[in-house]
Amino acid sequence: MGKVTGFLEIEREEPRYEPASDRIRHFGEFTIPLTEGRVVDQAARCMDCGIPFCHGDTGCPVHNQIPDWNDLIYNGDWEEASRNLHSTNNFPEFTGRICPAPCEEACTLNLEDVPVAIKTVEQAIADKAIKAGWVKPRPPKTKTGKKVAVVGSGPAGMAAAQQLARAGHDVHVYEREPKAGGLMRYGIPDFKMEKGHIDFRVSQMEAEGVTFHYGVNVGVTTPLSDLQRDHDAVLLSGGAERPRPVDVEGNQFAGVHFAMPFLVQQNRRVGGEDVSNEFQLTAAGKHVVVVGGGDTASDCVGTSFRQGAIAVTQLDVRPMPPELENKLTNWPNWAVKMRTSSSQAEGAIREFSAGTMKIIADANGHVTGVECARVDRKRQPIPGTEFVIKADLVLLAIGFAGPVAEGMLTELGADLDKRGNLFADTMSYKTSVPGVYAAGDMRRGQSLVVWAIREGRQAARSIDFDLMGKTDLPR
Repeated sequence: MGKVTGFLEIEREEPRYEPASDRIRHFGEFTIPLTEGRVVDQAARCMDCGIPFCHGDTGCPVHNQIPDWNDLIYNGDWEEASRNLHSTNNFPEFTGRICPAPCEEACTLNLEDVPVAIKTVEQAIADKAIKAGWVKPRPPKTKTGKKVAVVGSGPAGMAAAQQLARAGHDVHVYEREPKAGGLMRYGIPDFKMEKGHIDFRVSQMEAEGVTFHYGVNVGVTTPLSDLQRDHDAVLLSGGAERPRPVDVEGNQFAGVHFAMPFLVQQNRRVGGEDVSNEFQLTAAGKHVVVVGGGDTASDCVGTSFRQGAIAVTQLDVRPMPPELENKLTNWPNWAVKMRTSSSQAEGAIREFSAGTMKIIADANGHVTGVECARVDRKRQPIPGTEFVIKADLVLLAIGFAGPVAEGMLTELGADLDKRGNLFADTMSYKTSVPGVYAAGDMRRGQSLVVWAIREGRQAARSIDFDLMGKTDLPR
């Protein structure tokens, strides 16, 4: 414990943002980091609890040793803090930016609504380590002669590939898109995480022996059977991309789109990819309605403002949450309280208890509005509460229903769970097809980046054990 009375003397502090009027003019990150001294102060608030809930399954799926690295940077040993952090998390600069920090919900100080700024400290350690050159490739000293295919280069696939390469296997990552990262690159806007962070890790992994194959759509352009034939093990980590169906009258009208195509196209633009041959999805000069209350909906809000939307309204079917949550609630039961994302703070109109009844269009079949109604606790419309919101663009951001079955999963023919995800247990990560494993959202359904990293690491350990009869990889 760095400073015994730190939590009594030091107030919680988080990084500030650029003013909304400035940050909506660009797509870069807009967080203003704390100075190193102020980060140390935040680490000094850690109580070194006897039972640190922050890094058990309830707080941190990868089991980051949070009190340890808080103490290390308080005592000035940032390099050792980096080693400690990287021992449990392959990509802390990712989680430090885009993880919703269930560790802070689990922090003992959160009982007073002032948890340790764990996410801030994590990002500061990771960024300093990379800038200082402490994060270097770690190629294996010996090779095993075994060859492993990883399908999908999201956080689960990247974590698994790095662990397997460090164990000495010949690892090949097959990615459908032109660049690695999965939804971290193509779904999460650059203003939340610039893609240079992914590029840095790809370069590190290539130096460790990982080979990336881009533009390979396994099960479509390349048969999965080819990978099974040419590799000793295959890990499927392709994510959960199938959008949840929307049964709303009028969802076929022009101007109504799922969130992901909208976000992906903009990320391609920012990344310098050619989208000139695609239908241009843009919020510029439009009244935008975003249906959904989660992170993807918030990303649509922020992207719409940056594209030049006239107004953005976000519809959330849930009731307005309380200002303070139930303090005894922690992961996996998310503590419900009023949260305002940076994107929502840029000027979004938020409608709670708002059910989407139907989408209205003009004579040409183009959307002109969304008819809504207030809903009760059972999400049933309340008669007499109907209202219409003007809309030129409607973005449906209500989550994902599971992995895409057509192509790879159909060819594989493995068992699925009741939700349509690829079935594999959390000890072996084996599917019902010998030699084929599954991890990340493709196995567990839509979830957090930190869970994807955990599953990738654990799947890598299982594969290494099955190939070699032993393993030194951590679980």
